[in-house]
Amino acid sequence: MTPPIVHRLRDAAAGIRDEPVSMRAMMQAHGPEAQGTLLLLLAMPCLLPVPGVGTVLGLGMASLAVAMWRGQCALCLPRRVAELELPPYWAQRVLVGLASAYALAGRHARARMSHLAVSGRRSRIAIAVGLMAAIIVMPIPFGNVLPAVALVLIGLGLVFSDGRAVIGGLLMSGVALVATAGFLLALWFLGSSWILSLL
Repeated sequence: MTPPIVHRLRDAAAGIRDEPVSMRAMMQAHGPEAQGTLLLLLAMPCLLPVPGVGTVLGLGMASLAVAMWRGQCALCLPRRVAELELPPYWAQRVLVGLASAYALAGRHARARMSHLAVSGRRSRIAIAVGLMAAIIVMPIPFGNVLPAVALVLIGLGLVFSDGRAVIGGLLMSGVALVATAGFLLALWFLGSSWILSLL
């Protein structure tokens, strides 16, 4: 059975015209806020090659990570994040992508290992979200993809109380950390070699 949110998101995407769409408007189309749904909404645009989006949304995810770490349930988007506008084409892509993620998860995800799908106070999920947000903010070419995928998996796990999806997201977070560390080490090594060659 297709979750109702899938139809709502697809209808919202179809209703977009020629005006830019704010994250606040997409949040309203997405439905009631919760940690998982908000995480999905913030992570999905980071999969798209839209300049500057990762920096702003990364700050929003960092705020969400702090709220998770503190055990806060009441969530809201920072004003700068809420006012971020996406061009109509990319806003449609985000909403359709969210609908597809929910449709796929609706067929495969289910409540299992639910104790792992809870972002309680000082949880591993909060740490992972914070680290992925930090990577997304970094100006690394295509550096948003792995952490954004990790956050989408974690978000789906929280929404569907699926501990396996959360584990998958945490493992992907580890891959993103290793890949980012490798890139930064390679950059440092090449920079050091270049500087030494000038001396």
